Amino acid sequence: MARPTADGYAGMYVHFDGYPDSKLPLLLAAYQHRFAGDVEAMARHLIDEVRHGWEELGTDLLDGAPAGLRRSLTGGEEYPSRQLTNVYNTDGTPAERELITQDGTEDLEWAYVLHESGIEVIGLLAYNRGPVIGWDTDPRSRIVADPGAWNPDSPAPVVPPRTAPRLSATAPASAPAPRKAARR
Repeated sequence: MARPTADGYAGMYVHFDGYPDSKLPLLLAAYQHRFAGDVEAMARHLIDEVRHGWEELGTDLLDGAPAGLRRSLTGGEEYPSRQLTNVYNTDGTPAERELITQDGTEDLEWAYVLHESGIEVIGLLAYNRGPVIGWDTDPRSRIVADPGAWNPDSPAPVVPPRTAPRLSATAPASAPAPRKAARR
């Protein structure tokens, strides 16, 4: 999780399941509901208020989201966000807080940069920048997890969910009466 800087980005490490098909829906819903569209509040929570990074981002990021959306994204499973704790240097001394920048991503697969206009998803195994997904994107969208699909010069591999027409419990008044089957 990172915010843009003058020469790239800086942010905090997230250990568990950084693939966009799991992280992007969570982040989009968090922005839209828990943080009520305040990207700076979201960045403070995910970056500034964290000592060493995240073990895992949890369903507490969905606080304020409608129950149906929450169920759709989690399958009903609930788990808290957890920060990394007890982080030490190789010599046994406690580690200092360290931001990850674009120059220190050699062992990482994904970066998520929180811009005012949306979230930039960078497949670090293939690119050094990525497409920006608008904050108004439906969190239930189908999202591709292949780093090669996140070409910064191509549309993002995000497919909005299909919406089915609402079916009425009663037939409209102008609907013709059902025809009886012919008897033979």
